[in-house]
Amino acid sequence: MNTVNNDLSSHPALGQVTLVGAGPGDPELLTIKALKAIQAATMLLVDDLVSEPIVALASPTARVVWVGKRGGCKSTPQSFIEKLMITAALEGEQVVRLKGGDPFLFGRGGEEVEHLQQAGVRVSVVNGITAGLAAVTSLNTPLTHRDYAHGVVFVTGHAKPGDTGTDWRALAQTARQAKLTLVIYMGVTGAAHIQSELLQGLSADTPVAIIQNASLAQQRHAACLLCDLADTIGREGLGSPAVIVVGDVVQGLLAVAQPLRAGVGA
Repeated sequence: MNTVNNDLSSHPALGQVTLVGAGPGDPELLTIKALKAIQAATMLLVDDLVSEPIVALASPTARVVWVGKRGGCKSTPQSFIEKLMITAALEGEQVVRLKGGDPFLFGRGGEEVEHLQQAGVRVSVVNGITAGLAAVTSLNTPLTHRDYAHGVVFVTGHAKPGDTGTDWRALAQTARQAKLTLVIYMGVTGAAHIQSELLQGLSADTPVAIIQNASLAQQRHAACLLCDLADTIGREGLGSPAVIVVGDVVQGLLAVAQPLRAGVGA
């Protein structure tokens, strides 16, 4: 059986890795701890969804490596990213793995922590504001409200290869019975299938909001009924990165919205 040497004192020049949540894109939504980690890094491995103004906060002497990972696009292999982090840390680098949103919410942060720990590398995590929260907040809309939602479920619309993915019918039934808001990440491409399955447990007139580029100047959103979800996405030309929010908490957006809004909070 292979063993891992976790005696970090035997590596006097050993660096470390910090997984940092860059939030939805607006630099002003970074935590102070995230900002300090970015500024102290000697090497940054940056995800595709991290905005350039956030990367610009790094030291001018830091090495920046873009390791984009976006559904439907050519991506840097995860194994390569993990190997790069381990190698750099063992060479004494202060590595920041800069991720959009939060590292532990659909960001493969859990996988990376496991691999780093197995390699004997010191690792810590700095949370970031996830896009699902920032998106509705920019529209002055809550994810929970005691009159409309008793809880919230964050779920991915993009299944791992070989995985059957989310049981949308069961989730819809639970959401209806428990009064839950559904926040769906990476669901734009599969919106028609998601809509069809959710309609097996949720009413056709359930309010839905689709928010693209949350927190950025180019943010756009549309509000509709669940039965119109796929058509609305297609008609308004909404695409990734976007979150889909399903539930009564977004019904106020239907009351005031024209089909599409442009600009944060517009």
